[in-house]
Amino acid sequence: MNTYEQVRFSGSVARVRAVDHNGCRLYLELRNGSIVTVNGQATSDFDVGSVVLVRLEENDEGSYIEAAPDDLWVAEPWVGVVRLVSLDKTVVDASGHWRLISTPNDIALCIGNTVEVQDSLGIVRVLSEKPIRHLDLPTADDDIISRFEPREGGRPETFEDFGGLQDVVARARELVEVPLKREEELSQIGARPIKGVLFTGPPGTGKTMLARIIANNTDAKFYEVSGPQVFSKWYSESEEILRILFENAAKKERAIIFFDEIDSVAGQRAEESHEASRRVVAQLLTLMDGFTPDDNVVVIAATNRPQDIDTALRRPGRFDWEIPFPLPVRSDRESILRLSAQRLSTMDPLPHAWIAQNTERWSGAELAAIWSEAALLAASDGRAVIVAEDYVEGFKGFALKIEIGPYKW
Repeated sequence: MNTYEQVRFSGSVARVRAVDHNGCRLYLELRNGSIVTVNGQATSDFDVGSVVLVRLEENDEGSYIEAAPDDLWVAEPWVGVVRLVSLDKTVVDASGHWRLISTPNDIALCIGNTVEVQDSLGIVRVLSEKPIRHLDLPTADDDIISRFEPREGGRPETFEDFGGLQDVVARARELVEVPLKREEELSQIGARPIKGVLFTGPPGTGKTMLARIIANNTDAKFYEVSGPQVFSKWYSESEEILRILFENAAKKERAIIFFDEIDSVAGQRAEESHEASRRVVAQLLTLMDGFTPDDNVVVIAATNRPQDIDTALRRPGRFDWEIPFPLPVRSDRESILRLSAQRLSTMDPLPHAWIAQNTERWSGAELAAIWSEAALLAASDGRAVIVAEDYVEGFKGFALKIEIGPYKW
């Protein structure tokens, strides 16, 4: 083969997209998707869809085309996500570019499907029921719900396990338990359903425990959410996690979504606030406003800093009901201590009244920690039972750790 023939066959493979017979112009599609024109050709020799071998020069004068076998044009498939489906057309997202493609008759499509597409054939097949992501993001789907579900095992907590604060318990049952159990009656009355309740008070006062107990007592699905579980480094991932969580809860007969330390998730929005935080607050507002009368879901949020919560969350229909959890008084502290002792191996008599008298301004969690100290002392002595001496020394030891005093021992 001479030099001329070698040059002739070094051209690029293209496909004819359109023919202008009057202007003797061909419109060619290259493999990279670009469209080029070639002038001065015998256009009658080429039909739309013909595969050609083309050599292009900058001034077009040296450009020429010759017919080539169809096998040279290998259709390159591409992958996209279905965003809209109608009877005749389907919108496919191809890396951020919207493509309008004929809806196939023999392939069932749903929004969110990942599909294989060939320009010449259209949608070839569904690769996945779920959308492919442009970045390697953690998957935000229904499987993510497991991170918000409490671990199984152990005896379910009941109201008998919650010591003291009986007024708080009664109010919480009224605002949370009654709407969940008596949804039909409230609907017939025409009352606006309670969808958000705010538990406020110092740490360790039983806010999370009471929410769990109410969920157990109403046979409600319980979801426990904290800030680190929601926030993601990926753009819009946090909002997607919240959306999936609320959608999953709405499918249950009854559900409680509990946000621990809601101020870390939905703090006040300001100019200096991080964009991700502002988006999460906006999404939470949208989701709470999106509840329908048929959604038997109550959202409980706990915080010891109610002043830091975004004010929009305190408006009617959101967290417009508040239950303060005070530190337990002496009688409440004694009740908490006695209930805790019932779950342990102990030997009477135990000085519950004396411990309660000397634990002013202690929270329920701090009172429970006394038993951990006492158990360590008993185990160190080779005993499998807690006696009064362990109890008193456990109290003194934990009091020194948290530097609370003075005490009368």
